[in-house]
Amino acid sequence: MTVRDRVEETLFIDTHEHLLEESTRTSGTLIPGRFPCDDWSYLFFHYLGDDLASAGMPAADREVLYSPDASTETKAKLLEPWWQKVKHTGYGRAVRTTLREVYHEDDFSIESASRLEGKYRELVKPGFYRRVLERAGVLNCQVNSLERIFMQTEHPALLRQDLSIVALGSGFSPKDVEADSGKTATTLDGWLEIVDWYFAEYGSQAVAVKSQSAYNRRLNFLAEPRHAAERIFAVQSAGDDFAPGDQEKLQNFLMRYCIGKATEMNLPVKLHTGYYAGHGYMPLDRVGQNARDLCPLLQDFPDTKFVLMHIGYPYQQEFIALAKHYPNVYLDLCWAWIIDPNAATRFVMDFLTAVPSNKLLTFGGDYLSVENVVGHSRIARDGLINALDGLAASGWLRHEEALELVEPLMRGNAEALFPAAANSL
Repeated sequence: MTVRDRVEETLFIDTHEHLLEESTRTSGTLIPGRFPCDDWSYLFFHYLGDDLASAGMPAADREVLYSPDASTETKAKLLEPWWQKVKHTGYGRAVRTTLREVYHEDDFSIESASRLEGKYRELVKPGFYRRVLERAGVLNCQVNSLERIFMQTEHPALLRQDLSIVALGSGFSPKDVEADSGKTATTLDGWLEIVDWYFAEYGSQAVAVKSQSAYNRRLNFLAEPRHAAERIFAVQSAGDDFAPGDQEKLQNFLMRYCIGKATEMNLPVKLHTGYYAGHGYMPLDRVGQNARDLCPLLQDFPDTKFVLMHIGYPYQQEFIALAKHYPNVYLDLCWAWIIDPNAATRFVMDFLTAVPSNKLLTFGGDYLSVENVVGHSRIARDGLINALDGLAASGWLRHEEALELVEPLMRGNAEALFPAAANSL
């Protein structure tokens, strides 16, 4: 048996998505910034829209492309010349593969757009998430909902859910918590009771906790004394402005409290690291500090399983060092395969020659749109095949050893790390 044969027959456990609820898609309920249009152009929205912007497509044209009102003809004419500039990127390849494998269109063109619209309408019906994920070779997904702090999903066996700790701690936001739960607090003790309630209510249903606060601050969540957090919380409750540095200190205290709760419940802590979604605002100086900033947290919570996401790209070598050194660190290739496919393949080869193989998770589509998980999965499978074949060709692995690594890397490591992911559909 070849490595390709083994990879093709093995199902992924998908460790990271932002999928909307299926009923949101089938009802056509639009959400600005997440589900702006209910037609074929939505396939070109998440991530590919950033490559279109990077290529130079005017913002006004992108607004029309993702408008719920523009015609298929208008959208296709706007997209076609820019599609030629981006279809070779990882983001573009994922969409193009989805067009082929889900919609049976070899490529996008003005002529194919009308056919694509009809096929989109035919696909997006109740039950299509399961059918699409089966096509992707995915057993189940872990979803970090952008709609709720914890999404009580319609499909709990298929879409396992993370408990978001951004509003609760690392990005402290009383307004978001009140909108989600109706709960408010005027003291630190009251806020910690809210945090406790979320973990009591949803912790047993969650597969992990998740924070993407690296978009908004450094990951240097240093230890802070409780009395300092109480003082800063009182300032916030009074509506006064934070003194310089105080907001971060309160986040530090609350983040560590949330991590402690997660550890009590044996929930891994997922952290965004590395590259930013979007375009035009990534501060590489801060991104470059992610790995070193995490060290105090990794040391202070040795019993917590930290999942560092997106391989810290473009600083992935530092994350290999973290995973090699810290027993409680695991790395996740979610999103990385479409950011920079060749770098992701090299990363797998570098990781497996340096770090125990049980500490690597190899797929998460990281999409809002379920269809594009198919395209991303194809890129990930090909990359994993190339990495394992490369290690075998170099003599680092025997062929049999490369075959033996496939199941753990695609599924087994996730089942061991996330017990709630082990149950099949």
